[in-house]
Amino acid sequence: HVQLVESGGGSVQAGGALKLSCAASGSIISRCGMTWYRQAPGKERDLVSSIRFDGTTTYGDSVKGRFTISQDNAKNMLYLQMNSLKTEDTAVYTCAASVYDLGAGRCEYKYWGQGTQVTVS
Repeated sequence: HVQLVESGGGSVQAGGALKLSCAASGSIISRCGMTWYRQAPGKERDLVSSIRFDGTTTYGDSVKGRFTISQDNAKNMLYLQMNSLKTEDTAVYTCAASVYDLGAGRCEYKYWGQGTQVTVS
């Protein structure tokens, strides 16, 4: 059974930095990629950044140039370096892992963490 556990959240002043980590316990078979999402109170969940198993990355427009996603496949770790934080970055950040679903014939998000709070003031 795979579990994703985020850490590294906290409170920081605007302009500061935080680094989030997501640890995957157990091997994720047929992993396609991993993603950081965030959700602020009263708002929909937004995609922050994704990284494919081959290292290809994508970023949401609001975080481009400020956030960097990375992974350590050997350690089953996912990271999100967040620089130049803004108050609008305040949210619960959650990591998710997508795996290839043979039945569906596509990658689907199967594993989700509980989230870590980031507060920027």
